[in-house]
Amino acid sequence: MPRLSAYQRFLPSLAAAVLFFLAALSGVTSPAVAQTSAPANPSDAQQPVEQSDETLKVNVNVVGLFFNVKDKHGALIPNQTKDDFQVFEDSKPQTIKYFTAESNLPLTLGILIDSSGSQMRVLDMEKEVGGAFLRQVLTDKDEAFVIDFNVESELVQDYTRDVHRLQAALNKVRIQSGVVSGGSGIPGLGQGPVPTHNAPGTVLYDAVYLSAHDMLAKEVGRKAMILLTDGEDEGSKLKIRDAIEAAQKADAIVYVLLCADRGFYGGFGMGYSGVSEMEKLTEATGGRMINVGNKFDKLKEAFDQISAELRSQYNIGYTSTNTKLDGTYRKLEIKNKQGYKIQTRAGYYATAREPLPQ
Repeated sequence: MPRLSAYQRFLPSLAAAVLFFLAALSGVTSPAVAQTSAPANPSDAQQPVEQSDETLKVNVNVVGLFFNVKDKHGALIPNQTKDDFQVFEDSKPQTIKYFTAESNLPLTLGILIDSSGSQMRVLDMEKEVGGAFLRQVLTDKDEAFVIDFNVESELVQDYTRDVHRLQAALNKVRIQSGVVSGGSGIPGLGQGPVPTHNAPGTVLYDAVYLSAHDMLAKEVGRKAMILLTDGEDEGSKLKIRDAIEAAQKADAIVYVLLCADRGFYGGFGMGYSGVSEMEKLTEATGGRMINVGNKFDKLKEAFDQISAELRSQYNIGYTSTNTKLDGTYRKLEIKNKQGYKIQTRAGYYATAREPLPQ
């Protein structure tokens, strides 16, 4: 079956949002500049194109946010309304233009699986539970891809709705720790692997960048990536800040399931430093880091939590009072009037984007 484009998958939800847009004199892109042309009256639809000076053009800069609401124990809070929230950009209050409780919008999901040497004792567990999660969370309008990373990053399975192909891709992943990429730029995009005896081990940050910049940035709607890793990076050409920026520009939520063999790191003592960087990555993008160690039950529970969060998201949009699309980073904050905790991304980059396909 040929792959539907991101726009085609998003079209039914986009049509509903457009109706909301017309009612609220708002927009649906996130964050972007949308240009909409519509006939001034029904009879104009029959007029030649040359008379387009009678059409209405609306320029908007609407920022859209997906988020979860939780109580102090971490339980998801349903049945919230628009009036329960306040939105701030760079500490300045914003006017909410649209609000919905979304659980059925198309989801584009990236699974990133660490196959470096430190994952030898947990890799099979990740494959099994990861496949079960995909069968649970993906619907016929969702798509996912799989990236494997060790001394280089590689797209193992491109976008597909076929869970069997995704499981097969996970099953193909093998531990690899003895080669480095021979090309330039992002590992996995250069020339073939070159054997070496003293290779760096895990290009984690490069893999996140590849997933965000080369895959998710081209998609619309809800986007997330899940990292199965111990959080350690050794050998990436990019830094954690580059990975975070790419994920934020792609509007992608990042979850990290910290899977690690405690014996390999001496009980997470000396030599283990992946936690703090993974916390930065997930907090900046509206996701979470969940430490599962090498426990099957903990990994399954973590996937169940992520599934519930993706199905319990709210979607809020506002027209920014700062109309400049100058590429600067804007801090975001959503406050709940009842004091509930908000889980959402920390900010966005105000840049113009490509128009949606016609």
